[in-house]
Amino acid sequence: MSQPVIILVRPQLGENIGKAARAMLNFGLTEMRLVAPRDGWPNPNAGPAASGADVVLERAKVFDTVADAVADCAHVYATTVRKRGVTKPVVTPEEAARAIHREAGRSAFLFGPERSGLETDDVAVARTILTVPINPEFGSLNLAQAVILCAYEWSKGQGLAQPPQVELPDVAPQIELDGMIGQLEEMLDHAGYFFPPDRTPATKRTLRTLLTKPGWSSQEIRTLRGVLSTLARPRER
Repeated sequence: MSQPVIILVRPQLGENIGKAARAMLNFGLTEMRLVAPRDGWPNPNAGPAASGADVVLERAKVFDTVADAVADCAHVYATTVRKRGVTKPVVTPEEAARAIHREAGRSAFLFGPERSGLETDDVAVARTILTVPINPEFGSLNLAQAVILCAYEWSKGQGLAQPPQVELPDVAPQIELDGMIGQLEEMLDHAGYFFPPDRTPATKRTLRTLLTKPGWSSQEIRTLRGVLSTLARPRER
C-alpha cells in the first residue's frame, strides 16, 4: 500500500489530534495510529477540531509503544527538526513521498508530542529521519502543520481533484473600454478634476493606465458606466 500511516506519539491535546486528522483527510490519508495519548482515547475534543474528518478519528487505533505501532511497517520516517545523536539517512517530505510511492511495504510517519517532539529512543526505531528546511531562528511547527507537509507531498502522485475552475467572461473589446474611459474623463473634466491644465495629459495617461490593467469584461464595463451615469445624473429620491 502506498498510503502511509500517520502515527502520533504521545499526543497531548485532543484538539491537535483532530486538526491532524483534518490535515490528513484533506490529502487523502485515513489511517491514524496513536501511541499512548496523554488524555486517553477517544477524546471528546478531537471531533470538533477535525471539522468533519470523523472517518479518520473513528478508525484511529491506539498502541502502547512506538514499536507496537510500527510493527507492520517496512519504512518508518521519524519527523524532527532537531539534530539527533543517531546516524540515519535524512530526507525531506518530498523525497520521502517519492520513496513511499516507489517501494513495496507499508510506510509510516512518526510525529512526536506537541511540546518536545520525538525522543531519541523514538527516533531510534525509525529507518529514516525526515526534516524540512526551516528558519533556524524559529523552528517551531505545530502538529497539524507537520502532518500536512508530509500528507501534501504524498498526495502529489495521487491525482486528487483540483478545485473547480470558474469560467471567466470574455474580455471586452477595446472600443468598449475606450468608451468608458472617455465617459469618465468627460465627467472629471466637468467637475474640474484636471487641474492644473498643464498636467491634464499626464493625469489622463495615469487614469488610462490604471483602468487598462485588468481585463475588463463587457458586463463589468456596463456596470461601471451605469455607476458613472448615475453620478452624472443622480436619481431623485
